[in-house]
Amino acid sequence: MRREFIDYTDNLPIKIRYENIIEYPMHWHDAMEIVYVLKGSVKITIETETHVVNEQEIEIINSDEAHRIYSKDKDNRIITFQIDNSFFDKFYNIDNIFFYTESSGKDPQKGEKYEQLRKYLSIILCEGAQKGEDYEDAIEDTLVELLYHLINNFHYLIYEEDSLKENEEQFERYDRIIKYIYSNYNNKISLQDIARREYLSSHYLSSGIKNTVGYSFNDFLNLTRVEEAIKLLLDTDKTISEISEELGFSHTRYFNKHFKKHYKCTPMQYRKKYKVDEEKFREMKKFTSYPIKQALEEVSYYLEDYLRFNYQGKIIKIDVDFYSEGQALNKTWHNIIKIGKARKLLINNRREILSEVQRNIGFKYGLLEEVFSRDTNVFTDEESEFFYWHEIKEVVTLLLTLEITPVFFLDSVFDNIKFGFKLLESFIQYFKDIFGQYEIDKWRFYVSNNLKEKNKKQLANFIKDNWNMEVLGEEIFIGECNAIYDTCYMIPYIIQMYLEEDNNIAVPELFDESDEECNINNELFFGGKGIINKQGLKKPSYYAYYFLSHLGDTVIDKGDGYIITKSEDDIQILLYSYNEELEESMPLEKLYKRIVINNIIERKFSINLAALSYDYRVIKYSINKKKGSCYDSWIAIGRPERVYEEEIELLKKISIPEMKLFFAKKSPIYNIVSQVGGYGGVLITLQKVQKGF
Repeated sequence: MRREFIDYTDNLPIKIRYENIIEYPMHWHDAMEIVYVLKGSVKITIETETHVVNEQEIEIINSDEAHRIYSKDKDNRIITFQIDNSFFDKFYNIDNIFFYTESSGKDPQKGEKYEQLRKYLSIILCEGAQKGEDYEDAIEDTLVELLYHLINNFHYLIYEEDSLKENEEQFERYDRIIKYIYSNYNNKISLQDIARREYLSSHYLSSGIKNTVGYSFNDFLNLTRVEEAIKLLLDTDKTISEISEELGFSHTRYFNKHFKKHYKCTPMQYRKKYKVDEEKFREMKKFTSYPIKQALEEVSYYLEDYLRFNYQGKIIKIDVDFYSEGQALNKTWHNIIKIGKARKLLINNRREILSEVQRNIGFKYGLLEEVFSRDTNVFTDEESEFFYWHEIKEVVTLLLTLEITPVFFLDSVFDNIKFGFKLLESFIQYFKDIFGQYEIDKWRFYVSNNLKEKNKKQLANFIKDNWNMEVLGEEIFIGECNAIYDTCYMIPYIIQMYLEEDNNIAVPELFDESDEECNINNELFFGGKGIINKQGLKKPSYYAYYFLSHLGDTVIDKGDGYIITKSEDDIQILLYSYNEELEESMPLEKLYKRIVINNIIERKFSINLAALSYDYRVIKYSINKKKGSCYDSWIAIGRPERVYEEEIELLKKISIPEMKLFFAKKSPIYNIVSQVGGYGGVLITLQKVQKGF
């Protein structure tokens, strides 16, 4: 049998082979086959045409196309991808759709569309070779992307008539016509039949088909019949007359005439030359197969920025003794968060968001802006003798309820130092009467760096002398808006800075706020410095603090890209993918371009926990560009300038870490294997299972 049946492995819709092929005789199968030559060259005959496919070139063999692969190059290496058409049909009906690559001319396969095609194939090879976590899903996702790349760039009609790319109506018409011919070639169909179906004149349609496929209608129809003849000649014992009739030829001599035109011999001569029994057919095959992992080095160029590619095959092995003494963890990330303008906390959704943040992360101090402001209705002008603190009281009460100690920002109002003193005296007395001296002794003030040096000193002295309250004066804000603050880079960067106790880490801001320095060109992301955007979407930076907040009190192991802690009998593991080559000292614009273009290599960890004395419930949270990043989800839907409410709600639902639950039984050694995608983080918590009575 020349028809082959593909044995797909691992319940996947694809079979990948890495081979040296000297001869693989004419055969066909119900699968698309993509041949990617990694070394040397091969010749591929597909029905009536033969192409030379050189190193780094690709040939697409469509489903049920009879083809032969052969070569005199004894050192050739090729990867073949055989793809189950029924998988593609779930997403797009590709019956009687044909895809082709260019194979003639100088450097026929240069250009972006071929580079992207090589990248998709390299990713599929990588996943099939490495078989990492969820590799089946990764292969299927990439196959879908490959399908639409083929439809949009390698469709048969686009190659024959490039202008059809820009004319959707014409493209659909000739796509429909070609499909009709392929589906009905064995019937008595005519140009007039198709013209009537398309409401066109025969003359117009004849010219259109000639321009589109390069053949007249009759020549194209007969070529289709002749190409199908090979399968009947080699795989059946039907007579030439029976085959001619089955293919739709009106007479055997017409079949002979058209067959000889393309194959340079009659159908009978072709059958005598190539039809062999099964044993002989197997003997004709001359190829050597190799493990597909050996091909990874040849395609590594296309995998340098692929998050899941383990370039060095390196696994970071960690052995942990739960009962080691360890050292206390300095949880500086809890210290302070910039909440923003006080009056905005009177808006319900902001109060709810702050409550959720405090519940999930928990900050000690909260910095409030515009507390002493005309905009907050505290006073009408700088001659005021009465100050209205009621709305500020609501805000402060909220913070105290959430166990957040307020820090008050002293801004430009205090350029009038005498008026500022009066404001502060009223403020302290009002809240002292409500909350008592003990409470307000915990409060802090932050003096703006924009104030005159003289005024800053006077304010600090005034506050310390009268109430002995602390005044913060160092710069604690991040710089100007930049798109980097929206990206997943912030996850490993924030984690690394806090765990290394880098004093240069900026105070987190709760909400994105636009200012004069922000270049706003859409509703969702403009490089704001908050961990939550204006619509309430949690940015990747939010989850950096979320992961940190789940760490225990004692560090039992710590190293490059990981920290393991414990709290009583519970264990916490935080893995992340910080790249030391990218430091914040680099100009932000340059840094942003580098992290968007160049992802860092995936890290794989194998962690052995010794002497697990209890049963544990294990929860794993993962976030990176492909899992849980609202910014990357927004990019995936085309970076819309404006979004509807339902789109925001959808982004909220999908912009959360991926979660998985496991159960770990008491054991001498418990192993956890996990991978961290580029610019991402993984949090694994082991919570002791409480036994019932």
